[in-house]
Amino acid sequence: MPLFIIFLIVILTSDHPYSVIADSKSSYGPVINVTKHLSFPDFSPFSFKNSLRFSPDVTLLGSVIISNEKRCIQIPNNHQQSDLKHLAGRAIYSSPVRLLDPITKTPASFQTTFSFQFQNSHNTYESSDNSPDFDINGGGSGLTFIIVPDEFTVGRPGPWLGMLNDVCDDDYKTVAVEFDSRHNPEFGDPNDNHVGINLGSIVSTIAINASEFRVYLKDGSIYRAWISYDGQKRILDIHLGKDGQVFPSKPLFSGPIDFSPFLKEYMFVGFSASTGNHTQIHNIFSWNFTSTSQASLRVPLVETCESKIISSGNQNITENSHREPTSAFFVFLAVGILLLAVVINLYFNRRRKDDKSEDQSIVLPEQKQRPRPPNKPRRFTLAEISSATRSFSELQILGNDSASITYKATMLNGCNVAVKRFLTRFFDSHGLDRRRFRKEIKRSSRIRHPNLVPIRGWCFDNNETIVVYDYIPNGSLDKWLFGPGVLPWTRRFKVVKDVAEALSYLHSKQLAHKKVKATSVFLDVSFRAVIGDFGYVLLSAESTRFESMVSRSVDVFEFGVFILEVVTGRSRRSEPGGRDLLDMAWSMQESNDKDKLVDRRMGSVVNSEQAVRILEIGLLCTLNENRGRPTMEQVVEFLNLEKPIPELPSSRPVSLFPYTSTTALCSGYTCATFN
Repeated sequence: MPLFIIFLIVILTSDHPYSVIADSKSSYGPVINVTKHLSFPDFSPFSFKNSLRFSPDVTLLGSVIISNEKRCIQIPNNHQQSDLKHLAGRAIYSSPVRLLDPITKTPASFQTTFSFQFQNSHNTYESSDNSPDFDINGGGSGLTFIIVPDEFTVGRPGPWLGMLNDVCDDDYKTVAVEFDSRHNPEFGDPNDNHVGINLGSIVSTIAINASEFRVYLKDGSIYRAWISYDGQKRILDIHLGKDGQVFPSKPLFSGPIDFSPFLKEYMFVGFSASTGNHTQIHNIFSWNFTSTSQASLRVPLVETCESKIISSGNQNITENSHREPTSAFFVFLAVGILLLAVVINLYFNRRRKDDKSEDQSIVLPEQKQRPRPPNKPRRFTLAEISSATRSFSELQILGNDSASITYKATMLNGCNVAVKRFLTRFFDSHGLDRRRFRKEIKRSSRIRHPNLVPIRGWCFDNNETIVVYDYIPNGSLDKWLFGPGVLPWTRRFKVVKDVAEALSYLHSKQLAHKKVKATSVFLDVSFRAVIGDFGYVLLSAESTRFESMVSRSVDVFEFGVFILEVVTGRSRRSEPGGRDLLDMAWSMQESNDKDKLVDRRMGSVVNSEQAVRILEIGLLCTLNENRGRPTMEQVVEFLNLEKPIPELPSSRPVSLFPYTSTTALCSGYTCATFN
């Protein structure tokens, strides 16, 4: 059978005028340059739509505006927000630019220049704690020229400079040149006045101290940057100097660097910036951009051209008359062979089906799995987990309790994760239903929120029950609250709000965390609080609805005690011979001395009035439901000053019992949990 097909292909591809199959090899023509040029001498007002969010040429995302007065882009938008802390924005050219040749993997060459200014010398706006929003000495956080794969993403504020956010994964290709005015040692910053080259990460591949070039980003001057990249040689040049002066002869950086692994064929170019605890406005006054990429033109196949050429003269007519009998013979022969091949193919297919019906033991080929979306929780094999934890080495242990051991693990792709391995004796001693337990793990893994640690997957092989979380390098909150260091009040207040937002979101989905305590709250690289280490509590309630209701009430109670821990800097567990933290807090409420509970280690910078108000919210959460315990949605409204805080009872409720780490009274029910 294959011999007939080969013979047919040889006949049909033979060199005669009626050959119908051409050479399969693609033919490329001359190499041409694809050029894109953008020019914005200034940013004059456009006829915007949708509340100044879009223009014909520039897309504005997040907290950003085009200023009519200064004719510039401003990040953040100081016209709509009075508090400019923790904001991020982007200004992106609306059309994609070709930046990579997919055939040769050669990046485009480009040149861009733009003038910008960090405005941080005014004191127009004030935050809730009466500290100036514009801090000359602080600065915050910086501006980047970015190359990104889409025009929809807004990155995180603070040290992330609006470049990346939680949704961005390893496949989110990005290139950036950052002008950073904050010192973030966790990102490897050399100081608070540097220029960085970032390739697919917020951590700079190369960082340059701008002070060595007499450039001080926070001095209020208008600076101009020249960035040039030679795609053929993979060489980057960066010059930086004050706008209006001569072109700096000495480059800030000049050297080889390969952008191609971080580029797609078409990408978007523009700017991003952000603020953190300190603020400044990032002004972009002008921008020019030119890119040149190489592309190969495809030319039509030779056979196609020849078939359309009509030669003049009797010579061609004579040649055609001589070739007609030969060509007719070949066509007849090809058709005959084709029919014979079809008949033989049908015969063998029939025999193959008969053989399959007689022998059912034939193994079918594996069905090709569909590609899994990035970061979607998945099932890990025990071999993967064992390899990532070095066979569950003691050196990889992060912590343990009566139910589980948590390990630090490194997956094959280099990603660090936390692996929580539940102990077999925990299930055996408590008589727990593994199937229901695992079902709750899978249900929790589908939840995504900026203040919840993502669950990457699970492993249920060989009677094991393992949960895989994102690894948070700054560790759990208890190490920061009760350790040698001291968290400032602004950080603590933000932690309380972050945890409240996460719990409110969970409760809105009819879920509960069931283990709200300082050891279950983690601080990421920007010191944002995220809740992890879910307490997969199995209650003896007959209905899931009843279980969910009771568990959410426990969350509110535990959150109240958590607030006391954050404000006082003391653990909820009573010391030997000491008083329980909750009991102490209610005693201070009775004597109207709640201000004495505030952690004195924070010094004079603490906002005492705000701290006492947060303490009152915490005590409110520990009331019985029939005495006024709020929901987490109401707690968020109290924290955001959207609702007044109800008045607390002058004395401790009689039915309120001291809180312990394993039990919590809620609505008259005792809810089982574990550490």
